[in-house]
Amino acid sequence: MLLSRLQSLISGIYDVSIAHDVYDFLVTDRGQLPATAPRSESDEELFVAHAAGEGGEVGVSLYLDPALLERLKVADPLVRLHDGNVADYWTALEGVSHFLYLAWNAGHDRPVSLLELEMQAEVDKYVSSYWLMREQFPGRFPAELLSVLFERTRIDSRLARGRESLYREATRYAQKFCRRLEQSLRGARRETDGEVLAELRRFYRLTNLRKLAHIERSA
Repeated sequence: MLLSRLQSLISGIYDVSIAHDVYDFLVTDRGQLPATAPRSESDEELFVAHAAGEGGEVGVSLYLDPALLERLKVADPLVRLHDGNVADYWTALEGVSHFLYLAWNAGHDRPVSLLELEMQAEVDKYVSSYWLMREQFPGRFPAELLSVLFERTRIDSRLARGRESLYREATRYAQKFCRRLEQSLRGARRETDGEVLAELRRFYRLTNLRKLAHIERSA
């Protein structure tokens, strides 16, 4: 199933694992969301509820629009990623990225900020798309990827709900990191993939403040 395969794709890149499958937390009917959930037109949203008290359980639901999932069934990005399905692919992947990153950090008793969650999702979009395109189009470097992801996309103020500055900040940091990563990927050969993966896996495990410091230091 597509979302499980996306979870496996991200997990494999970063060498992380969790005990849960994203489909166990998937909601495709807004009527099944908690009554306290804000009304939204977004095709993807992660809902998190934390029980009161220290060590309280975290409840998670991932909403994805059913029409989006149907479109991805017809045009599977893991078979061929192209300009007709890339927007839907990034929307679904963002949801899976949020779910995996939150669950992995929760399993290690680490808090996650919204900035960190959004920044990692943007990095995941770039990295996973690069990995897919390299497999689907061997010998061709996706030079347009950085521009399409970070320069041709816009924040929808209706969906941001007053958090435009946070999303811009997350995108700015992710773009800096991916721009430097692209320099390594351009010169990478199959036998040097391990060095790139090691960098990505170190980054994934850094705390939020260390991530930001690492990006600023390396930019």
